Amino acid sequence: MTAAPGSPVPVGLGRLAGSDPAYPDELPDLLARLSRLPDPRRRRGRRHPLPYVLAVAACAVLGGAKSLTAIAEWAADASDRLLFCCGAALRDPRRPCRAPSEATVRRVLQRIDGDALDAAIGGWLTARAAASRAADQDRHPPARPVRAAVAVDGKSLRGAIRTGGRCVHLISALRDDGIVLAQREVDAKSNEITAFRPLLESLELTGAVVTFDALLAQTDHAKFLVEEKEAHYIAVLKGNRPSLHALVKNLPWKEVPLLDRTRATAHGRDEIRRLKAATVAGLPFPHADQALQIVRRRRTLRTGKVSVERVYAITSLAAHQANAADLAERVRGHWAIENREHHVRDVTFGEDASRVRTGGAPRVMASLRNLAIGALRLAGWDNIAEGLRHHGRDMTRPPTTLGLT
Repeated sequence: MTAAPGSPVPVGLGRLAGSDPAYPDELPDLLARLSRLPDPRRRRGRRHPLPYVLAVAACAVLGGAKSLTAIAEWAADASDRLLFCCGAALRDPRRPCRAPSEATVRRVLQRIDGDALDAAIGGWLTARAAASRAADQDRHPPARPVRAAVAVDGKSLRGAIRTGGRCVHLISALRDDGIVLAQREVDAKSNEITAFRPLLESLELTGAVVTFDALLAQTDHAKFLVEEKEAHYIAVLKGNRPSLHALVKNLPWKEVPLLDRTRATAHGRDEIRRLKAATVAGLPFPHADQALQIVRRRRTLRTGKVSVERVYAITSLAAHQANAADLAERVRGHWAIENREHHVRDVTFGEDASRVRTGGAPRVMASLRNLAIGALRLAGWDNIAEGLRHHGRDMTRPPTTLGLT
């Protein structure tokens, strides 16, 4: 067993879905992507085009709407010009645009194909994020090539309780910049394990590093990522794989030098993280090359209470493919999903307190929140709450940020 030496990450900013280099103006706009979705309504009696209703809902959520009623209220207050930008049908130029009613919004959001909507949103966000990143790299070339990072994690919508008492549960794939690439609802009779492959199937992950928690540390997932998607993985180990966890835990870590140490203060806690990495031959997990030990020491600033946690993981990245700082950054990036996505959706959007629970509406609202968060990050907003307040003060701002002009 040898400690992993420091080394630069080799070539490979993995191209993700829809990320061909382009300028944002050259990419399909949001309405164009929404227009490809199947309309769940009967043809007879449709008053509003499906992309129009969804675009209005997206603008309303970006303006701070947290419920279906609030979406309809935003639409009712919007001017004809804003509604036209969102795709309102002008059957008679002498009559103003009609805003969708709350009943229409409710019916559409409850019945729309959630997978198709998430694919449209993820494609739009990813394409623009890739174009923006490519432009930044042209202006400021990075010191060394880096691998794209994708974190996979699940989240329950605690307020959306189905018959039988089970909450709606979603699994998402996020880029390191907080952009949601894909999202799926986990079937009530299944779990995140069966949703993992369908979630990532359509994404171009060549060269990327996919991180996931212990539940998803499955041999089929490792083979799928490395052999089919040509990606790498970092998998956390816990008691669900007792033999492998015990093997990694009992390695002579005291003999392995400390390779990375970081410190951060946030959310009332001071946290120090230490990482050790070691190449271990014959790890009983597909394509596993290195074992990791991460020690997290947390101190609560208000009470002074200190806790220490040791986490073990394995990765398909060899020592020459990633140094300790790269590995630590990927692990921190996965844990940051709680702050960059889940925390924002819970605290800023009040997702767990939402009473939307019928049909597909809970998932669709989560998708629209992902769109709002991603659009704000692409527009340069680090503080999502501040960005929502900014867009809520002027109704012309949400359509502009979403490119609906």
